Amino acid sequence: MRLKFSLLAAAALMVSVVPAQAETLHARWEEYKAGRAMRHLSADGQKAMTDVLQARDLLSQGKTDAAIPLLYDAQKRFAAAATDNHRFMAAESQLQPAPSHPTAADHKPVTGSVTWVPVGGELVVTDTLAPEKKAAIQTANKQLKAGQTQQAQETLAVVGQDTDFIIALAPLEPSQGALNRAKVFTEGRLSSQAVDALNDLLDGVVFVSDDFVEQQAASPTASAPAKTAPATPAASAPVAAPAAAH
Repeated sequence: MRLKFSLLAAAALMVSVVPAQAETLHARWEEYKAGRAMRHLSADGQKAMTDVLQARDLLSQGKTDAAIPLLYDAQKRFAAAATDNHRFMAAESQLQPAPSHPTAADHKPVTGSVTWVPVGGELVVTDTLAPEKKAAIQTANKQLKAGQTQQAQETLAVVGQDTDFIIALAPLEPSQGALNRAKVFTEGRLSSQAVDALNDLLDGVVFVSDDFVEQQAASPTASAPAKTAPATPAASAPVAAPAAAH
């Protein structure tokens, strides 16, 4: 979503308004833009990815016991995200990846139509900003990464320049499969293999513009099934892939 403040709209809103009132209207308009850009994010999807990132950090340190609760919570969050109204069905070939955020080097495209969950967002500055506004963008991105959407929205309200909002989409079924493998490896105290599985999950994420997600939300044919069954463990333990660079 292009978060571009329309000068014409601002002029129309501020006709016959005293300066103090004009400032209030401008602030409210900025808050509206910020909220509209972030409304497509899945709260459960965001929390699942936060759990995944924290678990990966712990597993990288060999702290398997501390990572297990995070992996269980991520599984529950992905299951909840599978039933909310932010998901949509599409083939990966239908997505329009954001040029500013290409897929990971180890990304493996999924085949067929799958469920995509908006699991995060990032603000990309397109114009030169004052230092304090650049700092606000950085803060908002950190808050988004932590799943603090409301706080990010409030932080973004001070930025009145052009900004692109891109959304991270995770393919639900492959993500649940990778997460399940990570949990099995973690319970077996195989932290390196668990990290590899979580890297597979993260490598599967595709970044698209908020405009694209807006189009999907408006399309009745893009709705995902009411329920998606979680992935089950494979009969035999998978061979660990080389650790991805992140």
